[in-house]
Amino acid sequence: MKATRQLVSRLRWVRNAATQSASVFLKDVGHGLLEVSHNTLALLGLVAVAAVLFAASRADMRHAAETEALSWLQARQEARAEPIPADQILAAELSEPDAIARATASDPKDLNRQQANVARWLSRRYSVAPEPVSRLVQEAWSVGERAGLDPTLILAIMAIESRFNPFAQSAVGAQGLMQVMTKVHDDKYEAFGGNHAAFDPVTNLRVGVQVLKECISRAGSLEAGLKFYVGSGNQAEDGGYASKVLSEQASLKQVAGGKAVSPRSALISVAAPAAAVGKAEVAAPSGTPAKAAEEAHIPEQIALLR
Repeated sequence: MKATRQLVSRLRWVRNAATQSASVFLKDVGHGLLEVSHNTLALLGLVAVAAVLFAASRADMRHAAETEALSWLQARQEARAEPIPADQILAAELSEPDAIARATASDPKDLNRQQANVARWLSRRYSVAPEPVSRLVQEAWSVGERAGLDPTLILAIMAIESRFNPFAQSAVGAQGLMQVMTKVHDDKYEAFGGNHAAFDPVTNLRVGVQVLKECISRAGSLEAGLKFYVGSGNQAEDGGYASKVLSEQASLKQVAGGKAVSPRSALISVAAPAAAVGKAEVAAPSGTPAKAAEEAHIPEQIALLR
């Protein structure tokens, strides 16, 4: 019996020792895991703080993060919002915020007094919007100064040639504001990207001024240069083209000088484009078919202006 009690006692001791050892082991493991987890979380926190500080110091990364967050919030909002109406979707698809860059227009308030007087008068006289006319007036002053031509002369030619219609075209191919023969002067349009630039108002004005300057230089006088410009250089008369241009210029000079000139007084009746570059029917002799006159004048333009 004594031996049995000793055996039982020994077994209890072994069991208690094993339990105590296991408890100590598990406690140590748990404490170790807690320490490792704590240190790992601290390290991750430090990494996160460092990443935030680095991103905050970079404007591009900060902007990208803000944009991404805003997009996410907007997407969430749109997902909860009511369906967008079809007309709003179409408007968004057709929108083009940069389209303003293509517009040929200026605020009339940006013009000086002379230019503003002329722009307002031309706007009323030819029933065109003041903003695009203001841009053309500015351009006429700028280009005229560089070319040594009176800006009112440039504007007068545009008025007589096209009545400020940038898409005007004559029967023989004179195009745009100043009714330049595009095919004859295609070399001049190369600097502007090609012949389609003839329908850009500013480009047409610049090319037209080059042609006009060349005509005056070769003819030796303004009046004779205007005859060449309209394609009547080999005719005794130009159908009154030069007088119409000079009369319009005289009115523009008076307006620029601050004089009151009625926009409706002495309004020159021109079927646009009535006196176009190369449109020889204006100066065709009585009884001469218009087509024959055109054929006679186009070679003259090519010889004189190219």
